[in-house]
Amino acid sequence: MKFKDYYEILGVARGATQDDVKHAYRKLARKYHPDVSKDPDAEARFKEIGEAYAVLKDPEKRAAYDQMGSQWKTGQDFQPPPDWDAGFEFSGRDFGAGAGADHSDFFEALFGRHARAAQRAQMHAKGPDHHAKVLIDLADAYRGAQRSISLRMPGLDAQGRGTLQERKLDVGIPKGIRAGQHLRLAGQGAPGLGEGAAGDLYLEIAFKPDPQFRVDGRDVYLNLPLAPWEAALGASVAAPTPEGPVQLTIPPGSAAGRQLRLKGRGIPGSPPGDLYVVLAIVLPPANGESAQEAYRTMAKAFDFNPRTKMKGDPS
Repeated sequence: MKFKDYYEILGVARGATQDDVKHAYRKLARKYHPDVSKDPDAEARFKEIGEAYAVLKDPEKRAAYDQMGSQWKTGQDFQPPPDWDAGFEFSGRDFGAGAGADHSDFFEALFGRHARAAQRAQMHAKGPDHHAKVLIDLADAYRGAQRSISLRMPGLDAQGRGTLQERKLDVGIPKGIRAGQHLRLAGQGAPGLGEGAAGDLYLEIAFKPDPQFRVDGRDVYLNLPLAPWEAALGASVAAPTPEGPVQLTIPPGSAAGRQLRLKGRGIPGSPPGDLYVVLAIVLPPANGESAQEAYRTMAKAFDFNPRTKMKGDPS
């Protein structure tokens, strides 16, 4: 997927006002309208201009797009960074710029999820719902927690330029919550019209990257480094878990990649997930004469060729 520079498509600077964006769009739309232009690429150009305008005319989409930064160039291979929209609050109004609109894959990768959420929100008579993704620690899913989170809501300043307003909320994280689940905060969305009730705020849960643990549904995976003699002879080692360290028995003759299952030690639930400890064998460095001699002694002591099962091995 290629990156699209919507500012370049409309021919405006990144600091352009909303009026600048509107004027640029109208000028280009007249020029490339398929009913008027004789350019063979007029229809595709017209569609591209419309998509750029759909993003830059809307303070929410524009602020989200600007968050990606200006380091990307048109035509570069592009994938949105993981959780790029975390902590960013979107309203439930017409975020998708029209149901059924024929947008590019680039647009859908950034805004498709929010467009679908907006279409659902428009069915409510109350104030629009808001949506945001928040990152929590894995430990919070094990124990539950009370956390203060910050969200950014885009708007316009007096000059018509995009701005971000920050608000803080105290949120209860229930024990056993999984990535992808939503928390509903009633009345924390946009105000209703007249006597209408305020909309709700839906928080999509994701886990912060963890240097030790990987999550798959309710199951949790840990890579546990072992010394060669621990794997060969067996050992009792301390292994970290999101609930604290446990003493783990390593069976003799364990190979790298072997999984030890700790039943029910994954994310709590009905039923709870499991914790899988994946064994990894780490060789001590041969960074001194005594260490090198130990390896030479080992080589003499074992009649061992790790490549015996490989085809064509001349050993």
